[in-house]
Formats: sequence, C-alpha cells, structure tokens
Amino acid sequence: MKRPSYASDKVLKEFIRTALEEDIQNGDHSTLSTIPKDLEQKAQLLVKENCILAGVELAEIIFKSFDKNLNVEVFIKDGESAKKGDVAFVVTGKARSILSTERLVLNCMQRMSGIATLTHDWDSRLVGTKTKLLDTRKTTPNFRVCEKWAVAIGGGTNHRYGLYDMIMLKDNHIDYNGSITNAVKMAKDYVKKNKLKLKIEVETRNLDEVEEAVKSGADRIMFDNMDVETMIKAVKIVNGRSETEASGGITREVLNSVAKTGVNFISAGALTHSSSNIDLSLKALKN
Repeated sequence: MKRPSYASDKVLKEFIRTALEEDIQNGDHSTLSTIPKDLEQKAQLLVKENCILAGVELAEIIFKSFDKNLNVEVFIKDGESAKKGDVAFVVTGKARSILSTERLVLNCMQRMSGIATLTHDWDSRLVGTKTKLLDTRKTTPNFRVCEKWAVAIGGGTNHRYGLYDMIMLKDNHIDYNGSITNAVKMAKDYVKKNKLKLKIEVETRNLDEVEEAVKSGADRIMFDNMDVETMIKAVKIVNGRSETEASGGITREVLNSVAKTGVNFISAGALTHSSSNIDLSLKALKN
C-alpha cells in the first residue's frame, strides 16, 4: 500500500534519529567491543505467531537510515498475512549495523503488526456494511505516526491525525463554551477568518444534543457512549444532513450491530491502545 502522507520522509527521518539517539547515545558498546568493524553478515525477520504484518517498509527505512549499504530482501509485504515460522525479510550487510538497529526495528514492527492484526480483525466485522472503522488520537506520544500507519495497513481509516487537521468539539469544549450552537458558530467564524479548510465535528451525549448539533450545521456528529437503540434514533434525527460517527464503549462484539444503525463511521481507541504486540525476532544467519 502507498505510505500515508503524514509518514513523510522528513517525519520518519526525525523519528528514527531520536529513537536511535535514545538507544545508542555515545555508542552500542556491546557491539563495538565484540564485533569486527568490517564483518558482513545476514539476519532474518522471523514471524513467531500468525498476524497481519506491518512495519516492513519502516524497517527498510530504519536500516537504510543507519547504514545505506544494508540490503533488505522482502518476502512478506506490509498488510499481508504471515504465519508462524515465516521469514518476512533478510537483511544483509555490516554485522555492527544490523545489531545496532535490531531493537528499534523489532519494537516498531511488533507494535505495528499487533495494531494491524487487531484492525484487520475488527474491520472484517464491517464487511457488508457501508461503515468505516476509524482510529483516534489515543496513541503513544511520539509514536503516533507508526500506530496510525499500522491502522491503515490493517484496513482501517485514519481519523484526524492531530489537533490541527480537524475541529472536534468534545464535551469539555461544549461545557466550557456554554452550548453546541454557540461553539459551532464560533468554530465556523474561526475557520472562515483564518481561511482554513477544516471539517467541524461535534460530540453529543444525548438526542437533544444531536438535534442541536444538526441545527448548528456541524459537518459530522459523534454519538458518544450511546446504546444501539439510541443510535438508531440519532441516525434518524440526522437524516443524512451530517456525517455520523459512533464512539465510546465500542467493542469487537458490537461492531456489526452498531454499523447496522446506519452510522458512517465507528471510531475506536482500542485499535491503538489495547492491541497486543506480535512476537517477532531478528535471527542471525551466519555467512
């Protein structure tokens, strides 16, 4: 799949730089003290449990960023199914370079593959509906680019990336402001004044707030922690005048029933905050 725009070369370069600096600082002394400078070796990425693999492209970028002469031969691409015992890729080059980047590659791929696997499982439950599965901003600080990329690899759709690319008026915004009507009006005035192209979403907690959000002209209305029966009524109130999104308390078991209410989107923080890492290892292959 095509790499998302937010995972630009510039963003990834900075992420990799700071991650390697955190780990290596003044030197990978375990490697520097025991491995000859010019020793060339190979290592294979071994899959140790069934999954949707993610982070392969990122692994290539990490290896190349550290040592442009490392070569990666890929056998399983991002988004493809992998089985226990599969070899995803083989990296060849300076043994020192392989060892110094091993942990960063594994940390990223194990986390990303876990998210992609969970996302794929959840998204499969929406087959036959028109509802799209979204992630949220419930991500690990400074690791969001990888986590949201993994959601996309797993078949999900990215919600707003951060606070800057969509206006979302949540319960605290509404409570601090005073009303949905006034908050949306102010948001629209702000967007117009600053010549921004941003959608305005409003979080609602009950049917009265849904009605107010529709009348205010919100682009999208979120139904927060509503049960299925209430969401059915909320979708009827909106009646296609705004996009609709179900959020809060979403579990794997209720995905299909929530989608059948007719909502356009289901967002779930669980995709990024509750996935389990996939067991992967980078094993030496002696020349």
